[in-house]
Amino acid sequence: MEFSLVEIKPGQTGVISDIRGGSALKTKLNQLGLREGKRIKKISSVFNRGPVTISVDNYQVAVGYGKAIRIMVEVDELEKASPGRES
Repeated sequence: MEFSLVEIKPGQTGVISDIRGGSALKTKLNQLGLREGKRIKKISSVFNRGPVTISVDNYQVAVGYGKAIRIMVEVDELEKASPGRES
């Protein structure tokens, strides 16, 4: 199932399935190493529209809320099965 980056919980992993934005947004995220098909892990997020920190290719990137809500992630099957899991 596909969720935006802000909807998934810290500790969950998945693959970026879509970036819902124009070419400028896709170019900027591509420069950070975020593009369709990349495996990511959500590290943390700040409550109420703050930045989201993710791990990609063994480094961490912070993405603002406005960009993070446009990054769609296909969450790994195992983690979808246990939504109440604490990380």
